[in-house]
Amino acid sequence: MINRQDDISSLLPLREPTFLILLSLADGEKHGYAILKDVSEISHGNVTMSTGTLYEALSRLLEQGIIERAANQPPSAAENYPGRPRKSYRLTTKGVRVVEAETMRIQSLVDIAQTRLSRS
Repeated sequence: MINRQDDISSLLPLREPTFLILLSLADGEKHGYAILKDVSEISHGNVTMSTGTLYEALSRLLEQGIIERAANQPPSAAENYPGRPRKSYRLTTKGVRVVEAETMRIQSLVDIAQTRLSRS
């Protein structure tokens, strides 16, 4: 039997933009433009990415089973955005575990940094 943690350990550590994309999706499904805006907001404008970079990352995350396309939007949502329908994405159960594991990894580093800095 495979340990649930083992099947995600090979995905860690995440690159910062990838982690921020997943954090953006942690509070619910979003379409690409909303993810771009949220990543910029979460990072206080320090991380910006092109749409090409975002969609490459989303494609990779889809292949890894970390995110999935959300069900079709209700008509009222589509009416707000005329033209091509927007694709929304959400975390899978595996994606939630990846975000949790990466958060714990980063928190561990923060704890070490705080301990060492308090000694100086």
